[in-house]
Amino acid sequence: MDDAHKVMGLANKLSNELESTFNHWAKIKVGNDEMKRLILLALCPNKETLNHLQKGNFDDVSTVFKNTVDDAFAYAMISESQQMDTTKGTLFGVYNAVTGYFQNVRNYKDNEAKLQSIVLGGTAHLKAQKAFDLCENFARSGAETLIMN
Repeated sequence: MDDAHKVMGLANKLSNELESTFNHWAKIKVGNDEMKRLILLALCPNKETLNHLQKGNFDDVSTVFKNTVDDAFAYAMISESQQMDTTKGTLFGVYNAVTGYFQNVRNYKDNEAKLQSIVLGGTAHLKAQKAFDLCENFARSGAETLIMN
């Protein structure tokens, strides 16, 4: 019972901290170019792709990656949930666009694969964490965090 109480306390504390973080991000405005760059970095699949991006060789990255970035950016621009004051043109909107892409746009072979990807440490989970880290760095340091290195 004590362990369960401790876990519930930690979950409550984490929930409050995330709420505070997301509220802060909702006040940080980002332009479309910054949003696209953050989405691009969050979804970057590997070092090889990052190297191409650093060199400006966008034509050399895979079509699958380009399409994924385009779909996530389109979600950021047109999804109804992305048009609210807290998301449209905000840092929280960037994070929400990445997570929303995996939850609402990407196709999975079945619900189990979707659960695995989003909740159980799969690709969506990893990309959401990457987006969170990028947004947190952007919130602290601004656009200079968008330099791809």
